[in-house]
Amino acid sequence: MKRKRPYLKAFLLVAAGIVIAFPIFSMTYYTMVRTSTPQFCASCHEIEYAYNTWRTSTHVNNAQGFVADCMDCHLPAPHDTVDFFYKKTLHGIKDIIVHFTMGEYDREKNRQKAYDSFDNAQCQKCHRNILYIPDKRGAMLAHRSVIHALPGREKRCVDCHKDLVHNPTEVYRYKQYELN
Repeated sequence: MKRKRPYLKAFLLVAAGIVIAFPIFSMTYYTMVRTSTPQFCASCHEIEYAYNTWRTSTHVNNAQGFVADCMDCHLPAPHDTVDFFYKKTLHGIKDIIVHFTMGEYDREKNRQKAYDSFDNAQCQKCHRNILYIPDKRGAMLAHRSVIHALPGREKRCVDCHKDLVHNPTEVYRYKQYELN
């Protein structure tokens, strides 16, 4: 009489799953990390201008030393993993298609499309405490009207802060804070 080994089949299936899944996960993860850098974004000549102007902005050069890269503004927060990977893949495919099929790249038109797609949550991933700005009452009140907008009077961060990034400049902008 033949003895049954119920755990052997389960063990072999799990082992095969690990042997197959680990390399696939590793390649996918490596690809995502490699394609998530500003330098990779700048490898397309259409984006090189945006990369160079981003480097001179306060999103790179600021007193806090924080750098907001392409994904921070142009993709949803990475903690929403499925939406993040979906949008990242969609943006990548769109950029490849545009690169190979579009004639002249219209910077202003594409910049406006990007601004139209932004919502406040993208900015507030980094700019969390915008209701407390010492010595800047006007800014606090303006931000309050965005955060706690009345119905029909909603605003987006980029309505006022449209020209912070991706503008040609000869000098690096660096925001200095005075110490009292």
